[in-house]
Amino acid sequence: MNQIELNNITKRYPGCVANQSVELKVGAGEIHALLGENGAGKSTLMKIIYGVVKPDEGIMRWQGEEISVKGPAHARELGIGMVFQHFSLFETLTVAENIALSLPKAESASMDVLKQRIIEVSEHYGMKLDPNRYVHTLSIGEQQRVEIVRCLLQDVKLLILDEPTSVLTPQEVETLFKTLRLLSGEGCSILFISHKLDEVRALCDHATILKAGQVSGHCIPKDTTTEELARLMVGDDTPLTEDYKKAEGAETFLSIVNLSHQSNDPFACALKNISLEVRAGEILGIAGVAGNGQEELLNLISGEDTSAKETVLFAQKAVGNLTPEKRRILGLGFVPEERLGRGAVPDMSLQDNGLLTGYQGELTKNGIINTSKVKAFAQKIIEKFNVKAAGIHAQAKSLSGGNLQKYIIGREILQNPKLLVCSHPTWGVDIGAAILIRHELIKLRDEGCAILVVSEDIDELYSISDRICAICDGELSPIAPTHDVSINQLGMWMAGDFHALNNDSEGAIK
Repeated sequence: MNQIELNNITKRYPGCVANQSVELKVGAGEIHALLGENGAGKSTLMKIIYGVVKPDEGIMRWQGEEISVKGPAHARELGIGMVFQHFSLFETLTVAENIALSLPKAESASMDVLKQRIIEVSEHYGMKLDPNRYVHTLSIGEQQRVEIVRCLLQDVKLLILDEPTSVLTPQEVETLFKTLRLLSGEGCSILFISHKLDEVRALCDHATILKAGQVSGHCIPKDTTTEELARLMVGDDTPLTEDYKKAEGAETFLSIVNLSHQSNDPFACALKNISLEVRAGEILGIAGVAGNGQEELLNLISGEDTSAKETVLFAQKAVGNLTPEKRRILGLGFVPEERLGRGAVPDMSLQDNGLLTGYQGELTKNGIINTSKVKAFAQKIIEKFNVKAAGIHAQAKSLSGGNLQKYIIGREILQNPKLLVCSHPTWGVDIGAAILIRHELIKLRDEGCAILVVSEDIDELYSISDRICAICDGELSPIAPTHDVSINQLGMWMAGDFHALNNDSEGAIK
């Protein structure tokens, strides 16, 4: 018997149909992948199953019986758990306190009993957690464990995971997969949304592919090549390979000189004697596990933190005490890691979000907004970067994560910055969108822009970076041409082993 079965599920929004007559069956203990481009309707479908969204048409059957899920609490009662791409945790509460918030009162009444259950369940599934630790002290991977263990404590029978590996290190991915295989062996069904097709092939039993809100195909991932999976998602018109020539930069635009910094946030990572240069016409890539000083470094470059004084320079001009606005006047473009809230205002339209950072150009004059130019700018971003949206008046929060990412990056690139700083530029985007974004970054580099990319995607960094380094515990490794750094060497740097560059070419990316 199928654990869950969807028949003719349809969901419409103003201006678009998110799901159209979708059919989906997942058996008990099956790990089932749901694949598709950004905006294909995957997240909407999962929210329907979890009770966040109500379908306009169709029937859902749970363990053979027709049901209507009234909301997430009802879904959890049924045994349906979901871990969203963006976690819903309170950073100032402990692990146990966060988990207690989602449990029925009877189950969370005794905190001591709950803490013991958290220890037992997390250890059983290889995801050890300390229930007394505060969430803000946890790595991203550990925070994801909290979300998963919260589901496991409620006798989950179907676990939905939306892009679960996009924020994990390779080691954390392997730990997660062991947990999922153990769950599957115990009869729990898993719906797995991911753009990482090699992981889908390694983990999943079956896959359903969505395109423009409709089911476009099915396959057994283990019997399908990565390229075949990609073609099922994006069609035959999108190039799937990329081979970018490495470049040597010209004059230095961004300089950071002996930067040591301790944020006022007691839980922030202290930066220790960081020095780097980013030259016009090159991409410098910084690898590293989340929480090792990337956010603190980017805040000092962007101007969100103005305490760097004389240690941050644009074109030999000290900018450490300048506001973000003044740095943008000097040529800064910035793509933050957090799309909603920092990269875009959720409730504002795409048109207004374009104006947020583009107002210093031709969109305004003497403080007066040129509405026609603002509309044209937003439309140009949508068209050039293939952003799937209902139009320039669509709210930012109505877009899928990948489409919003394309919009934010397009907004910055079309302003022709002298320095573009990107944090995780292709996080959570499909293979076609990732190639489009990387192509535009290379094109901008070739036009003379200095580009700094911070990412946990090692393959991406090797693909687009001309020089590469790593950050660990607030310290920066040596910086070297990408083709001189093997993956093993980079991994050692990411772990804090900063010994001299190994010139042995074995394992290096050419």
